[in-house]
Amino acid sequence: MRGFAYVIAILAAVGIMIGIVSYPDQDTTGDTATATLAAPSAIMTEAGFLTIAVPTMQCEMACFPRVKTTLEDTEGVQSVELAAQQKEGVIDNRQVIVSYDTGFDLNVALSSLVEEGFLNSAVVK
Repeated sequence: MRGFAYVIAILAAVGIMIGIVSYPDQDTTGDTATATLAAPSAIMTEAGFLTIAVPTMQCEMACFPRVKTTLEDTEGVQSVELAAQQKEGVIDNRQVIVSYDTGFDLNVALSSLVEEGFLNSAVVK
């Protein structure tokens, strides 16, 4: 009976290993910033505004304040505002408008968002 339990455990372990190895788009380095950040080096030479899409920002009460704090902690950011929404209290336009100074590094800002769990954030063109 014990031998049967060992065989089942081994089969389960092999199945799990196969599932892990064959999982698509798996980042085995542990470096999520390089896996999701695809923007070229971009240090702004003039002050201005840009819009960043944050597709994983879900709510106005928890997610947006984290996005805002994360970006405002980035050197060169003056302010971060939630883009206009169609309905109050619901985020249906997952974008923020960033006001920045000269020397603002877009890659640092996007990397900070990734570290906070907001993957696939990118500048809206």
